[in-house]
Amino acid sequence: MTERSNRPDVRNPVAADPEVSALAHALAAEHPEAAEALRGMLKALCKKWRGQAEHSWLKHKAPLAAYHKANAVNARHLALAIPKQAKTRS
Repeated sequence: MTERSNRPDVRNPVAADPEVSALAHALAAEHPEAAEALRGMLKALCKKWRGQAEHSWLKHKAPLAAYHKANAVNARHLALAIPKQAKTRS
């Protein structure tokens, strides 16, 4: 069995898409506060959907659990595709 790469563009298909990556970088460069807010919202959605997936799984509703898990993964991939800007000291 071969090892899987740890490169972000291999692990995250959203980050590998050049159009999405360019848009995410442009958003982070032009509006860093908006990019940070969007990243936070996507991470919150990811956490919420993971909880819903776990709840659905425990209630033996596997299709619904898979749906929520997929949403959580997509939200996390989108959040990680937005680059973090280095904070400057004043």
